[in-house]
Amino acid sequence: MKNTNSQTIRLGLFVIISTIVFVVAIYLIGQKQNMFKKTFTIGAYFQNVNGLQKGNNVRYSGINIGIVSDINMVNDSTIKVDMTIEEKITSHIKKNAIATIGSDGLVGNMIVNILPGNGIDYVISNGDIIATYSKIGADDILSTLSVSSENAAILTSDLLKITRAMIEGKGTLAVLLNDTIMAKDLRYAVTNLKAASKDASNTIGEINQIVSSLKTNDDTVLGMLLNDSISGEKIKSVVSNLETSSQEIENILLNINTVVDDFNSSQGAYNYVVKDTSLVNSLKSALININEGTDKFNQNMEALKYNFLTRGYFRKLEREQKNEARKNND
Repeated sequence: MKNTNSQTIRLGLFVIISTIVFVVAIYLIGQKQNMFKKTFTIGAYFQNVNGLQKGNNVRYSGINIGIVSDINMVNDSTIKVDMTIEEKITSHIKKNAIATIGSDGLVGNMIVNILPGNGIDYVISNGDIIATYSKIGADDILSTLSVSSENAAILTSDLLKITRAMIEGKGTLAVLLNDTIMAKDLRYAVTNLKAASKDASNTIGEINQIVSSLKTNDDTVLGMLLNDSISGEKIKSVVSNLETSSQEIENILLNINTVVDDFNSSQGAYNYVVKDTSLVNSLKSALININEGTDKFNQNMEALKYNFLTRGYFRKLEREQKNEARKNND
């Protein structure tokens, strides 16, 4: 009898405890799945969900606000993720919100993080699709690191080749590094360049001083020409007159050349006299004849002075000339 009562009590306790555990489990599961809360659904399209599964949490600014209710493959590059969100959060999420996929800690489950968007927008509603942002995954990072590692290995190999060639004295850079004489020459050249640069700076300073003195000094000719606008205008006028005179001289020379060309090429008296040899001979003969005729004329006139018919006339002329000369002397 005692055993029967004890078994009954144990059975009752087991049923009660089992019922309590079942109710608590149902409550917890329902609480996790938002079965006892008012919810609404939003969606987002991703290219890669990075291992996201149904039931994973959805967070907004670090607060759990829902779960992933469904994941569907739309095509070969697009995946739609549906999220069940608590309705009381609706007033805080705007249509310009952005969804990203991350991990819950370093090695935790994947979650969907919803970030507030920039600017002002309308409140999200049931069935809306929000924008997404895909972060670089671990595989992408490893792939990039792999490529970087290969490039670093190639670069290291090339650097080793260059270093070996420099040590062996191959190439211009190796010669510069190993040839002490050339290094001294380069050092000497650099020293000379520094000295030349210093001298050039001093020269430029002196030139600046000269220019400054010319700008402010009117005593010298150059300073007067630089500063005196009236003298400058006069010089411009002189240069302009010289240009005009040069042009006129050029025109005169052109006219002279034209006349000379006409003399050389024309059929006028000058060309005829200069180039016709027969005319020259005729002129010579005429001059000879004229000279001979003049000589004979003089002889005839001398003979007339002694002719008895004209002798009185010439004596009268001689007396008049003497009288005129005497009057002029008095």
